[in-house]
Amino acid sequence: MLPLLQIKELDIFFEQHGKKIAAVNKISFDLAASKITAIIGESGSGKSVTALSFMQLLAKNATVHGRILYSENNTAVVDILSLKAEERRKMRGKSIAMIFQEPMTSLNPVHTCGAQVIEALMLHKKLSKKKAKEETIALFTQVELPFPAKMIDRYPHEISGGQKQRVMIAMAISCNPVLLIADEPTTALDVRVQKNILLLLKKLQQDTGMAILLITHDLQLVADVADEIIVMYKGDIVEKGNAATVLKYPQHNYTKALLACKPNPLSKGKKLPVVSEIMEGEYEKIILQENKNILKAGNSVLSVENLCVYYPSSKNIFGKITGHFKAVDTVSFNIKQNETVGLVGESGCGKTTLGRAILHLIKPTSGKIIFGEKNINDFSPAALRLLRKDMQIVFQDPYGSLNPRMNIGDAIMEPLQVHEPALSKNNRREKAVQLLKEVSINAEALHRYPHHFSGGQRQRICIARALALNPSFLIFDESVSALDVSVQAQVLNLINHLKNTYQFTAIFISHDLAVVHYISDRIMVMNKGKIIEEGIADDIFFNPKQDYTKELIAAIPGNKPFF
Repeated sequence: MLPLLQIKELDIFFEQHGKKIAAVNKISFDLAASKITAIIGESGSGKSVTALSFMQLLAKNATVHGRILYSENNTAVVDILSLKAEERRKMRGKSIAMIFQEPMTSLNPVHTCGAQVIEALMLHKKLSKKKAKEETIALFTQVELPFPAKMIDRYPHEISGGQKQRVMIAMAISCNPVLLIADEPTTALDVRVQKNILLLLKKLQQDTGMAILLITHDLQLVADVADEIIVMYKGDIVEKGNAATVLKYPQHNYTKALLACKPNPLSKGKKLPVVSEIMEGEYEKIILQENKNILKAGNSVLSVENLCVYYPSSKNIFGKITGHFKAVDTVSFNIKQNETVGLVGESGCGKTTLGRAILHLIKPTSGKIIFGEKNINDFSPAALRLLRKDMQIVFQDPYGSLNPRMNIGDAIMEPLQVHEPALSKNNRREKAVQLLKEVSINAEALHRYPHHFSGGQRQRICIARALALNPSFLIFDESVSALDVSVQAQVLNLINHLKNTYQFTAIFISHDLAVVHYISDRIMVMNKGKIIEEGIADDIFFNPKQDYTKELIAAIPGNKPFF
């Protein structure tokens, strides 16, 4: 039986400023029908570029050599690279569909989520609008979107990042494709939904017989679903084979490095290894060094009392609000000086809303936020602006939080110009250079723009900017969730180093309990707007009391050993 896809001597390079930059180096492999094949590798390894070439979605400056042979139902073989534009358009979405990596920019902001799925169903399956709407609600139910009948009328900006990703997955599977390419489909999802989505994809694959190409940076993530694994490193395939065999008996040092980078229950308080360290030496000789200078918690810095953030959810015929959605519901907690408190929960549980309400980026409905013995809720707008010097946030999306028209030097110096106008331009520049050095970015990069950097580098730049004013309190909002495992390890090591250097207090928001356990002194578990469990990090991780917390821990990829 013929493979669904045969990739032969695939060679991809991009032309920039008259130079050819190689992205994929003459790779060859087969994709079997009715199987799940995972392509694993760090950002820049060539895995997404390889998949985009199947659908001819690469940028105009890309050149592709080789052959991509497609054979559906063991019929005639077609070279996708030789198809005409009209033939490729018919194939996209119907025969080959794709779940893109970034849901924030993949959905059209001026159309409702439901309208975008309904459009695909009407176009490819020739359904009536009524029937397409019914099928869209069923799809939203399948991917576990809350209130699916109401979700179809919501716009992308009205739902969380994880929910947007689920809309994208529903759209991709709507036409029952023969091949589904899933490019980091669970990056923005919490661990429980992440596991459910992967199991859903596996069930759909078994029910429909479609093949799935799953692209991810996380080897452990695919343990329960992948049949075959292909490991890519710098445009080359360094290892491939049966998934269980590759995970249990990795042969290449790079594969071993990807498995070692992710935080695990035994890595708390230790420096995480990164790929570069492992690739430069022998894997067996990597020694994890204990972090020095563990900070002791002091007096209370932040006290939150009965904090509520409500949004209108319904109105009567006269326009009067008759119901509210309780995003944050009577939450109370204290944070001590030098303490890092992890806030964990599923997408939509209210953790980001809580973090932004503390900084007054969202106005609380009621309650108290005591910082420095003063209730922030009583501050004037001018006083809140001054407070930004002491309270900073590192957002989830580093690209979206940097001005694309401003070089990174100006981005870091801008808060200094606003809050410390007495500093000369040279002094601000020196401070920016020092901060870049702290986050391991060369001073020569000062005049480069955000698009010149990788996702991990952009996140480090955002951390440098947040530290520019030497704040005493920082909120990290899903700051490592979109990073590949090696870069995630680098950023977590960096945060630990900066905690000791700058001695700040922090809230670390994430859906990944393994990461939160690694970085935090205490953990708060949030569900449906309420804190349902809190305590010492080890106590929450190893002896959870609530069933919800136990489910989050059980859903962590790789929670069972591979070795």
